[in-house]
Amino acid sequence: MGEQRQNYYGSLCTEMYEILHAEAPRDELAFYLSFAGKGEKILEPLCGSGRFLVPFLKRGFDISGVDLSEEMLEKLKQKAPAAKVVQADILEFAPQEKFHYIFITSGSMSLFTDIDLCKEILCKLKDLLLPGGRLVFAVDTIATRCTDDSTYKEAISVKTKEGFDLILKSKNHYDEQSQTQFSPGIYELYNGTELLQSEAMDFQTHLYRFGEMQQYLQEVGFREITTYTSFSKEIALDDRGEMFLFVCRC
Repeated sequence: MGEQRQNYYGSLCTEMYEILHAEAPRDELAFYLSFAGKGEKILEPLCGSGRFLVPFLKRGFDISGVDLSEEMLEKLKQKAPAAKVVQADILEFAPQEKFHYIFITSGSMSLFTDIDLCKEILCKLKDLLLPGGRLVFAVDTIATRCTDDSTYKEAISVKTKEGFDLILKSKNHYDEQSQTQFSPGIYELYNGTELLQSEAMDFQTHLYRFGEMQQYLQEVGFREITTYTSFSKEIALDDRGEMFLFVCRC
């Protein structure tokens, strides 16, 4: 089993993700498309295997992507060989252009559990926007907290195209003080009872309280911040919903 890397999507994790999340949910895709304008420069950080980026491309949008996972970007390039994507840490990403619209889907901003690092990333995203540009993203809320487990349990089992069994075993622990959900996982690939491959993932997310991210956005200089709690653009009033969706301008 390889060394665990926090929130890094390796080969087995990527394989399971592709099986379970081959296409973007319609309501979520429609939400992010609603802020896009033809002729605008669009960026999707943490674009993964392209389940949002590819539909944007197919609709004629000028979109670029960046992701740290080589395995995820390999899947994306299989779907869209001409896609403009870069493998990089977002803080080291240095494009020649700036963007009208940047979006991050699926609560991926919650992956940055170090709040100082999260603020650095918000500053970076702000610097990548043109004047008046839009940043749209989601985070998970404390309502998504999982029950603590003492041992690893089988969470998901899928069949690969080769007919192998791909299993995720995970356990959960929530730290109240840091608001961090720890969900380490072990991915195992079996041919019958024979273990072919094993891969560890140190999965962590920061779960947000109402008003918390708004404060960080204001600190780094964003304005006109709107907070929704659903893809139908229902305004968030508390943290009882499972996500916050932020729309803000620099």
